[in-house]
Amino acid sequence: MNQIATPKFGVGAPLRRKEDEPLITGEGIYTADYMPEGCLHGFVVRSAMAHAKISVENADEIREMDGVHLVLTGKEVDGKKMPTQARLKQADGTDYWLPPQPVLCSDVVRYVGDAIAFIVADDLNTAKNAAEMLEVDYDPLDLVVGIENALAPGAVKVWPEHGSNLAFTFGQGDEAKTEAAFAQADRVVSVELVNNRIVANYMELRGCVAEHDPEDGRFKLTLGTQGGHGMRDTICSILKLDKENLRVITPEVGGGFGTKLFCYREYPLSLIAAEQLGKPVRWAGDRMDHFVTDAHGRDNLSTAELALDGDSRILGLRVHVKAAMGAYLHQFGPFIPHVGVSMSSGLYDIPAVFAKVEGVYMHTVPTDAFRGAGRPEAAYLIERLIEKAGEETGLGPVEIRKRNFIKPEQLPYTTQTGRMYDTGDFAGHLNKAMEVADWAGFKSRQSKCAEVGKFRGIGLSTYIEACAFAGSEEATVEVGDEGNVTLLIGTQTNGQGHATAYSQVVAEQFGVNIEDIEVIQGDTDRVRKGGGTGGSRSIPIGLPSVRDASISLVKKVKELAADRLEAGVEDLELESGVVRVVGTDQQITLAEIAAASDEPLFAREEVSQSECTYPNGTHICEVEIDPDTGDIAIENYVIVDDFGVTVNPLLLAGQVHGGAASALSQAMCEQTVYDEDGQLLTASLLDYRMIRAADLPPIHFETRNIPSTTNAMGIKGAGEAGTIGGCAAIMNAVQQALKDGAGVTDMIDMPATPLRVWDAIQAVR
Repeated sequence: MNQIATPKFGVGAPLRRKEDEPLITGEGIYTADYMPEGCLHGFVVRSAMAHAKISVENADEIREMDGVHLVLTGKEVDGKKMPTQARLKQADGTDYWLPPQPVLCSDVVRYVGDAIAFIVADDLNTAKNAAEMLEVDYDPLDLVVGIENALAPGAVKVWPEHGSNLAFTFGQGDEAKTEAAFAQADRVVSVELVNNRIVANYMELRGCVAEHDPEDGRFKLTLGTQGGHGMRDTICSILKLDKENLRVITPEVGGGFGTKLFCYREYPLSLIAAEQLGKPVRWAGDRMDHFVTDAHGRDNLSTAELALDGDSRILGLRVHVKAAMGAYLHQFGPFIPHVGVSMSSGLYDIPAVFAKVEGVYMHTVPTDAFRGAGRPEAAYLIERLIEKAGEETGLGPVEIRKRNFIKPEQLPYTTQTGRMYDTGDFAGHLNKAMEVADWAGFKSRQSKCAEVGKFRGIGLSTYIEACAFAGSEEATVEVGDEGNVTLLIGTQTNGQGHATAYSQVVAEQFGVNIEDIEVIQGDTDRVRKGGGTGGSRSIPIGLPSVRDASISLVKKVKELAADRLEAGVEDLELESGVVRVVGTDQQITLAEIAAASDEPLFAREEVSQSECTYPNGTHICEVEIDPDTGDIAIENYVIVDDFGVTVNPLLLAGQVHGGAASALSQAMCEQTVYDEDGQLLTASLLDYRMIRAADLPPIHFETRNIPSTTNAMGIKGAGEAGTIGGCAAIMNAVQQALKDGAGVTDMIDMPATPLRVWDAIQAVR
């Protein structure tokens, strides 16, 4: 049934995703489905050791093997380096040192999975066999794994020429003002927490197909990305190409979560090989590649302290984050903890804040952005700290928050780290979430659990995040010769439903079916420029430009129609692809207008935003723990969010549910583990547990929206919000269950696995 774009099908309508049918019927086209004629296959030889001097002994012999077309080693790609694009000033105003990350290592490897060689053959099995025959001589070197180990006196240096495993030091806030606040405090509350290292594990693994046209010298790269223009620019900087000479095409993408923003070594290697061989070259990663090469997330060791006065009002906050960077500084790696600590104060009115970040090198996979990128880490830290403050002061988790929330009348409010919160009612969504979760009835439910030997806990987390960062996104809307409407925009869907959300806005202006609107993303030749997708920016930043371009084009269409119909523009209406004079049978179709136009019929707009948006909300989680096994069952989960303006409630709920599942998975089971030799012990889904659908309860989600004043349409963004609010909610619930049920007072870290929970219970018994 067609969904006609009357006002009820515009912004705010709960339309089902129009892009789903091919995806759920197996008709979606992904990178793995693209196999041009004559395509060869690439395979990366990766380091088996975490730190060693290396030499490749028999590359020439491998090049002579049947079916092998090319063997690239560090020697052949010497001088080509992977970039670090997060350039920030340290606390002392200096630039931090940038370690060189070669496209292929030629002398030293620094983590298990570091790239040594690229072999191209007729098929993947031949390439793998050749890789098995390649002789790599390893001279093992001492290594270091773990933040505390890396910063210990006398620790092995990942980069001896740098002289330290301290990669950088950032500072935010006013240190002197904060120390003065602590000096007058009546009480200081502190926590030390681990934010566990995790692996993205998107459903679609990375891959690429590289092609080179010798006639015009242009390259084409087909791959899953979160933004083709940024990918193109990064690759061109590595290969010293003009941007006009590389076309990046992104088909369907099976999940990104930040980790597909980045350029990985296989992309420039495949392009180099395609040019040298004169044939397309395909590289397809497997799940092992993902674990040992794709950027990991989180991995922080953090301390935080609250200074409280006699009325338990917060005077100051001190934060110290030690953030694992891995063996290299990844593309945006240093930026992640930096932006994270800018949100250290959460929803609270804190007059003095100082946050310090130290980046740490170690012999592991580098870290970078993963869903939320620093903000989940910040929310987790402040929300577990405020929970402890509620316990130590006797106020409890609700009153300590309400007493210290930023009040609506204080907005707009600028935090001590420079964040400007524009709108919100933080106590309002907390109250609503408590009502829905039946907070008042918890004690009764806890007593019933105790009667059968179970522990029950309820925990909450109130959060705020910065997203839709300052910037813009160009949108172009076209009317084709057949009256079809096309939108071209440089964001990139990774499963969020962009085609539906954008089409709702275009359809609202043109009065056509959303199925009749084509949305073009993921082609740097067809779309002039684009900022890609990340930081929950696509809808808040992209949609205002889509709306304005649609309005501009409708105006142009009506002006052209007015000339043909000999009527005033104000007397015309546009609906179902037809412009008609109101109250008459005089009309002209969009196709006729396009055909009569002397030039292409389009409008292009780019709406800029100068400040972030700040989604916020409350998560409440209720759990039941079996003390005999340590198993946790989530009995209830409630989310009340402020997202400003809702574009499509169905799409919104999907994003929030997925984000919450990601947070609960990190909190309950996900953990990346290296042994003392730098070997990744959790290098497959046999060893790395993720949450299953059966582990999740139905999630109650609703909004209590207050439009943003910094966004042209009042939208605040939602793609990461579920992840940001989730971890602290469940961990606070688990902590309370353990305290009330077994007297556990020591704070436990994520993940709250059955063994960790059981051990905590046994320790007090």
